[in-house]
Amino acid sequence: MTSISGRIVTPSSVVRGRLDITDGRIAGIVPDDTAGDDVILPGFIDLHCHGGGGHTFTTGDPVAARGAAGFHRSHGTTTMLASLVSSPFELMRSATLAYRALVDEGVLAGIHFEGPYLSAVRCGAQNPAYLRNPVMSEITEIIKIGEGAVRMMTIAPELDGALDAISHLRDAGVLAAVGHTDASYEQTHAGVAAGATVATHLFNGMRPVHHREPGPVIGLLSSTATVELIADNIHLHPGMLAFAAGSAGPDRSILVTDAMDAAGMPDGSYELGGQAVVVTDRVARLAEGGSIAGSTLTMDVAFRNAIAAGLSLTAAAAMSSTTPARLLGLTDRGALTPGLRADIVVLTPDFALKQVLSAGA
Repeated sequence: MTSISGRIVTPSSVVRGRLDITDGRIAGIVPDDTAGDDVILPGFIDLHCHGGGGHTFTTGDPVAARGAAGFHRSHGTTTMLASLVSSPFELMRSATLAYRALVDEGVLAGIHFEGPYLSAVRCGAQNPAYLRNPVMSEITEIIKIGEGAVRMMTIAPELDGALDAISHLRDAGVLAAVGHTDASYEQTHAGVAAGATVATHLFNGMRPVHHREPGPVIGLLSSTATVELIADNIHLHPGMLAFAAGSAGPDRSILVTDAMDAAGMPDGSYELGGQAVVVTDRVARLAEGGSIAGSTLTMDVAFRNAIAAGLSLTAAAAMSSTTPARLLGLTDRGALTPGLRADIVVLTPDFALKQVLSAGA
């Protein structure tokens, strides 16, 4: 048995004490007023990440995917989806086949297709050359060949065939997400009624809020959907992060990185979905047009930014671990509770990363 001491963030409270680990699982939590001030959290779970450490998920290369997952694990992300951007179906298909083994191995928890069934008006850094209306035969095939590896897909609900596609994803056990959308408030609610349960990076890639046409942002916040929030203080002002998290609550809010391969790398020139990206002062933008192109964020920094924005330790832990675990149906992780996997992140008292354990190792 091994033990870690500090302020243990459980689903309901922060317990100063000792967390015991046996055979890769949490054996118990023992209160101890003499324990230190380190912050002990469940391992981070990132549902939206395109790469990091110079490695990308977007090309379907399993070697690069393994490298990206390893980079983010070193920053506390013990469970993650590999997110691809809009691309030809041939790449969607080959990536699904290539990543299936990594999912079986546990390197990845699944695949997230952010597109290509997105709005051209709100494409952001998505390559407009690959955008199209949902094609049911494509969706059906990648779900089938993925054999459970495809876990989420982002769709703009206003597109022709989108509602049928969302319902099909729901029925197949795949999370349908609303994103990169110019939908009205009513169209957004229709997408949720059809089966969408996630908002892809709320606010970003969406029609702005207007008091006479609330649009997708208010439509999603007022629905049952869980909202992704990119806590890099670039995509969202800290005040907007706090507002959205307070509006939806920690049970319907999740922190994501939306990181690209430039995360953890020097400023310079990169590529995303066939488009040139320039990173300056940790901000990634398309070389042409200047749209924000993903992030250079890691989950440990996202957590620290959430705390700085005023969220409590328990709320931030829920948003970075418990809520995304529940969305993915992962009942064996996502909280510091006896019996669950010992996926653990230890931060210093000032929230700097200190230690990461995956299944106790």
